[in-house]
This record gives sequence, C-alpha cells and structure tokens, in this order.
Amino acid sequence: MLPDFSIIDTHVHLWDPKFLRYPWLDEVVLLNKPYLLDDYNQATQSLNIEQMVFVQCECEPAQCMEEAVWVSELAKSDQRIRGIVPWAPLEQGDGVRDVLERYAENPLIKGVRRIIQFEPDPDFCLQPTFVQGVRMLADYDFTFDICISHGQLQQVLQLIKQCPHVRFILDHAGKPDIKNGLFQSWYTDIQALAALEHVQCKLSGLVTEANHNTWKLVDLKPYVEGVLESFGTDRVLFGGDWPVVYQAASYARWIETLDILFSGLSSFELQQIYYDNAIHFYQLK
Repeated sequence: MLPDFSIIDTHVHLWDPKFLRYPWLDEVVLLNKPYLLDDYNQATQSLNIEQMVFVQCECEPAQCMEEAVWVSELAKSDQRIRGIVPWAPLEQGDGVRDVLERYAENPLIKGVRRIIQFEPDPDFCLQPTFVQGVRMLADYDFTFDICISHGQLQQVLQLIKQCPHVRFILDHAGKPDIKNGLFQSWYTDIQALAALEHVQCKLSGLVTEANHNTWKLVDLKPYVEGVLESFGTDRVLFGGDWPVVYQAASYARWIETLDILFSGLSSFELQQIYYDNAIHFYQLK
C-alpha cells in the first residue's frame, strides 16, 4: 500500500554525466548515466510528491557552483524543487565564506552537504578549520547534511557539540551496517545524537546499507524503530535517495517497506515524517 497523501522527498539526486563530472560513478555501472526529472517522475508516478529537496551528488568539487546553478534552472521547469543542498569546501574555514555568500543569493539553497564518509582521516570533521566552516553556516541560516558511515558517529557527535547554532540532519540514519547486522553500537551513538536538540534524522538510503540482493523488511525493522525511538516522529524526515536506491530497490519498494514499518503510527505522525518536518527543517514554502 502506497501513501495517498502529499509527500516531500528530502533527498533527491539528479545528474547528467555529460554536463558535470562525477568520478564515483565510474565504479557504479547501474548509476553511470543521466538521471533527470523525467526519470524521477516515472519512478514516483504512483505517489503525490509535492515538493523535493535536491542534495548534491559529489561532482568534481570545482563544479559545485555549476551544479547548484544547473538545479536552479531545473527548478524553473519543475517548481516542486523547493530546496537545494549543494557542496561547499567547509574545511577551508573562513576561506569558504565567498562560496556561502554566493549561495546566500539563491533563495532555493537551504543548506550545505560536505561528505565526511570518504575521508581517510577519522578526525577530519574535527579539524579546527572544518569546525569553523560548519559554524559559519549559522551566519546564513544554512543547515548541514551529515553524510558519514556508522563508524564516524562519535566524531560527528563531537563536531555537533561544537556548533550549537547550526541545524544538523543525519543522512541515511548514519549508514548503519545492516548487511552484517551490527546494531547496538550504532543505536547507542544514535541515542547520543538525538539527545542534541539541533539534530534531526533522515530515514533514507537504508536499503543500500543492507544486502542489495537479499534484504528483507525484517532486516531494516530494528534500525527504523531505533531512529523513531531516539528522535521521535517530530525530528525524522523521509528521503527517497533516488536514484542511488536503485542499487537495492525500486523507489516504490522502499516506500512500501516504510509504509509497513510505519503501520503503528498515527496519521498525524505520518504527516510529520512525510511532510511537516521537511517544511520546518529546510524552511520550505
């Protein structure tokens, strides 16, 4: 059963490798082609997607502004794109201000994502210049999307504590190791993050952390429940993670899975997760 109410998808990717360069796509044949609005519409045609938040797709860093401009142009043809979360070199500390000033001129830009996951230094996000760059987001009322693997949750916790005026959201529930069933250490860290009121969490991307070919609903259940227990329905947002989700599921299967796992929630709580929380966090219209 699919939701029959309006949805805000807070984690949409769009890319065209013919226009911008995405080095990571070289290793992922399934995704190494254009994924554009027509493709998204086809994948979500059974749903009422009322608004979307575009999240940066890890193109070449030097092209980050081009990506933001490109998506802004797409938003002119599809006004459901109400938010953009581009990349910025936050590790430059005060040197990132010029980029943030440019972003602040675009009302569609709501925050920044600088992926931490792939940094070889486990303390990358605790470098003084990185912390300074993240703190600077508050000057522009920008949010910060946290993209990490589960083993980096404790470092990120330390980062967040140093940035009390920035609103954070944890992408993909911190990428728990669902494939290997590792739960308790992730859950302990999630509870610590949730204790900080300026942190929220996206239920997105979980299927790609499970076994892509054999995952079952029961594999995801404890992680979804862990997020809801820790953050409550007033600080959890839905994200489709399209088209990355294709590595493990169709968009419809992902949302059908959530629909079953959400079966104990009230209509008010579902409205919070699928719609209201996104409006408030990303300051959408």
